Amino acid sequence: MELLAVAKTQPAAAVRALAACGQSAFAENYVQEAAGKIGALADLGLTWHLIGHLQSNKAAQAAELFDWVQSVDRPKLVRALATGRAATRPPLNVLVQVNVDGETGKSGCAPAEVAALADAVAAEPRLRLRGLMAIPEPHPDPGHRRAAFRAMRALFDELARRHPGIDTLSMGMSDDFELAIAEGATMVRVGTALFGARPAKPRAD
Repeated sequence: MELLAVAKTQPAAAVRALAACGQSAFAENYVQEAAGKIGALADLGLTWHLIGHLQSNKAAQAAELFDWVQSVDRPKLVRALATGRAATRPPLNVLVQVNVDGETGKSGCAPAEVAALADAVAAEPRLRLRGLMAIPEPHPDPGHRRAAFRAMRALFDELARRHPGIDTLSMGMSDDFELAIAEGATMVRVGTALFGARPAKPRAD
């Protein structure tokens, strides 16, 4: 099981301090925020994941900056990332993001679209299909969350029959990572539990 430290809104100094404790994999939600941070910490040799919604016009930059993109949820992104990934670099690791609960307005493809999208990723030489990612509904009932995690595990197992090389099921955050691990997560995305509460946004006035 891999621990991914979510560094959204955290300064480069905080990432550097956590890296000094042995953490090597970090995640960001926004390409623009990540760009300066990744450059400032290039000497550490960290692995960087994009986990936030990716706009098509930022795909080329994301393909250049990140080692992993976990939020691929539509065919247009697949081609844009493949085009943006330099041939001199290893293939970009990709996870297909699934809207497992069918939440309105939430990123992620429908479960029924996983196979076709994964096939599209696997067909691109500059991309490497690694598995699936989900952000289930933050439901107060643990049983509801457990059902979502189980549904993701079933999707992962089904996809593994089509693509035996996949190895990553990214699900679970600070408040439910233990439940996610129990249901088969191979990677959890933790921010608050590692960095503490995010800094408050400054008042507009």
